[in-house]
Amino acid sequence: MSKIILITGASSGFGKAIAEKFAAGGWNLILTARRQDKLEAVATDLQKQFGIKTLTLVFDIQNKTEVFDHLNNLPAEWQAVDVLVNNAGLALGRDSFQDANLEDWETMIDTNVKGLLYASKAALPYIIKQKGHIINIGSTAGKEVYKDGNVYCATKHAVDAITKAQRIDLLPHQVKVTAIHPGAVATDFSLIRFKGDAEKASAVYAGYEPLKAEDIADTIWYVANLPKHVCINDLVITCVAQANSMYLQK
Repeated sequence: MSKIILITGASSGFGKAIAEKFAAGGWNLILTARRQDKLEAVATDLQKQFGIKTLTLVFDIQNKTEVFDHLNNLPAEWQAVDVLVNNAGLALGRDSFQDANLEDWETMIDTNVKGLLYASKAALPYIIKQKGHIINIGSTAGKEVYKDGNVYCATKHAVDAITKAQRIDLLPHQVKVTAIHPGAVATDFSLIRFKGDAEKASAVYAGYEPLKAEDIADTIWYVANLPKHVCINDLVITCVAQANSMYLQK
């Protein structure tokens, strides 16, 4: 029987790359996102390419009711969830604390922290039954705070702490919990952060070779397919040019 992976934020970026990697490995996919057209396109393409099954769930990870309504009511054949990847997340703005936009702060907290909590809590009965694996996408911003990172860094520090708490609390259930903390990765992350300003977004990756979404997907594939007795708790991944959130050689 094929294994099942549940990926939040699966319509683009890391989520899409993770879906592609696991579909190629024969896993069936539960994919969630807000954008139905993009999500359905990803699912249809992977079904055709790899002959796997997909279930698409369209909801906003910030909306507690929507998250629980969808995840608490999975069809019976989809309830044996082996891996949950809490991927949905974003950065908005790169402003000093005193100049930052309150709505940006709230959206980041609601998505990166509360959304991760909602998805984890809703999917946990399936994960516990399977003695499965929760993989949380953090960031190097969850390891160091950098200038004008303020609340984004705070949300990723929260992901780091939540992951550690999950690992401890779920120990009696033999559930694996892993945090993956990427550095600079060339996705639409910066385009979203700078609210569509392509020039600012591209400047983030100028002068060096950043990671690709596929690099993160490869890492998650490795982590999720280790022997049952092996759990990688915490993993920081950067390109060669980047030491951490603050040191980058261009």
